[in-house]
Amino acid sequence: MVEEGVLRPSRSLRTALVACGAIAQPCLEIVARHGWPVDVHPLPPLLHNQPHLIADAVRRLAGPLQASYSSVVVGYADCGTYGALDAVCAELGLARLPGLHCYDVYAGASRIGRFFDEQPGTYLLTDFLVRSFARTVEQELGLDRWPELRDAYFGHYTRVVWLAQAPDDELRRLAAGAADRIGLPLTVVETGHARLEDALRRTVAG
Repeated sequence: MVEEGVLRPSRSLRTALVACGAIAQPCLEIVARHGWPVDVHPLPPLLHNQPHLIADAVRRLAGPLQASYSSVVVGYADCGTYGALDAVCAELGLARLPGLHCYDVYAGASRIGRFFDEQPGTYLLTDFLVRSFARTVEQELGLDRWPELRDAYFGHYTRVVWLAQAPDDELRRLAAGAADRIGLPLTVVETGHARLEDALRRTVAG
């Protein structure tokens, strides 16, 4: 019941972050550590494999959230949408993370560019993809059922680069196993979460 003469805000003073499920957990940890007034709303991480669906998924989630939050921001880079996500952001007045994909956010666009200049056949993994490799890569591509498809998918790759945000013994073992299963040498590049934290801070503030 609203007392007479007392105004109640119709929208929360908090920010909603519509985040890729693949980076939602580190975003939650960053938000909690800083005490930011941000609520993380993750989308399914398997959209990573269907980037043509990302822009519409963001629109469907972000639109209704705008009625109850003071601001809504997007925890995606372009992520293979080829500008479709930017069109949704422009339509709804949303800011998003910078870069072409989450790899840019973790390691920096220039560093990622150097990896591909050195070896165009570079296959990138993040901590999330290392943990979920059996589901997000092998099952999604059918390699668990038809291992002979390995050459069709990975025949032109020459190495795996793991952008390690928080490497530990278990993740190192999983990353080595993932590279071994697709028959590629593994390079570990420790990135931490500093770039993601900075990008998230600027996106929320902007």
